[in-house]
Amino acid sequence: MSGRLYGVGLGPGDPSLMTLRAVEVIAGADVVAYHSARHGRSIARSIAARHIRADHVEEALVYPVTTETTDHPGGYRGALEEFYEQASARLAAHLDAGRSVAVLAEGDPLFYGSYMHLHKRLADRYETEVIPGVTSVSAAAARLGAPLVEGEEVLTVLPGTLPEEELTARLAATDSAVVMKLGRTFPKVRGALEASGRLAEARYVERATMPGERVGALADVDAGSVPYFSVAVLPSRVDAGRPARERGEVVVVGTGPAGPQWLTPETRGALAAADDLVGYTTYLDRVPVRPGQLRHGSDNRVEAERAEFALQLARRGRRVAVVSGGDPGVFAMATAVLEAASQPAYADVAVRVLPGVTAANAAAARAGAPLGHDYATLSLSDRLKPWEVIAARLRAAASADLVLALYNPGSRSRTWQVAKARDVLLEHRAPDTPVVVARDVGGPGERVRIVRLAGLDPAEVDMRTILLVGSSQTQVVRRGDGQEIVWTPRRYPEA
Repeated sequence: MSGRLYGVGLGPGDPSLMTLRAVEVIAGADVVAYHSARHGRSIARSIAARHIRADHVEEALVYPVTTETTDHPGGYRGALEEFYEQASARLAAHLDAGRSVAVLAEGDPLFYGSYMHLHKRLADRYETEVIPGVTSVSAAAARLGAPLVEGEEVLTVLPGTLPEEELTARLAATDSAVVMKLGRTFPKVRGALEASGRLAEARYVERATMPGERVGALADVDAGSVPYFSVAVLPSRVDAGRPARERGEVVVVGTGPAGPQWLTPETRGALAAADDLVGYTTYLDRVPVRPGQLRHGSDNRVEAERAEFALQLARRGRRVAVVSGGDPGVFAMATAVLEAASQPAYADVAVRVLPGVTAANAAAARAGAPLGHDYATLSLSDRLKPWEVIAARLRAAASADLVLALYNPGSRSRTWQVAKARDVLLEHRAPDTPVVVARDVGGPGERVRIVRLAGLDPAEVDMRTILLVGSSQTQVVRRGDGQEIVWTPRRYPEA
């Protein structure tokens, strides 16, 4: 009869943090296995040492490499793959002989641990039990005495081995974070924290609960002193307090066409870091509520007043996010904020604009690739420019055979512009020119249809709709599943 395999979580380092179940399993096992470096010392064994008996069979699984430098023909990954195969075979021999095997693992066996590589090779062949352990994440938070996450906050756990740009994006987008596997990756992790604007919040925990434990501000840590068994922590922002500033900042952000799935990591970070959110109430409702953050909603027709209010808040030291739908630079709040910021009174207020997914790109993706070649973007709203200007631009773009993305096509008070635009375009386009009619893309009421220009019905169009009008080259194809797709070739016939 085969023996039983155990993956035993030992906790973060202090032997007193081992669970009762871990102690029981080690005591009852025939074989105790543990990973070690080539020098022979094993942290896992040292944690469990008091529970290892003289009559235990010990299997030291010695890593062939500890860095990515190796002459193995398969490189670093190849060397480790071969090691895990050989280690699994050694343990399988014990299990086949009917001996129970306890594999010791620092922290939790299935959390960035080496045990999981053995588990994947053996658990389908032998009866297996995994005993969870206290992770270094929990230990670090306990040693800091600071909550990791509270309420609706999101915790992100990252390996420091990720590329610096990826680390920066993820750190900027999350509420709280723990970055594992520091050591040689520390300079890169510190750079990512600084680039994401989170360095001042970051804490450093080394060897939590173990001898030589060190805790402090990450910004003060010497990179040359950082071991592998250390983590970077961004604790909960709730009740963390906001730093006093003489001058704040205005960040104009785009939420995309609908909900959170359209936000960029940079925008998520700016929204999370803001003291105040300013914007049209409908767009503010897309942003999660955060404790301690003030929200200033207003009507959609007071853009100039909203922009100046945001700058006034920033001048008092507040960090302000002006929330805009889609991309803030496309018929949205960025222009209003920059226009107001150009006044002498706000010359010293920092202003940034962060891009968002604009409605034209969202609608185009849903329909296929109608914007695959040159295109023009126009607003049909005559609130800020006369209709004569709109009509002249429509004619110019249509005669140039550009695909058209038409924003703000209609509203309750503007009911005739779509029909007028259709008639102008029919002067230059064939009646069967494809038109994408996309409403509420990404939202619960999403509806994307492909019609022909002559059949475009103004009654189907409102302010939540965008129109994409094809060029003479735009194609409509019905695929095998019955779905129609629209695309505009990148190559023009004369090319």
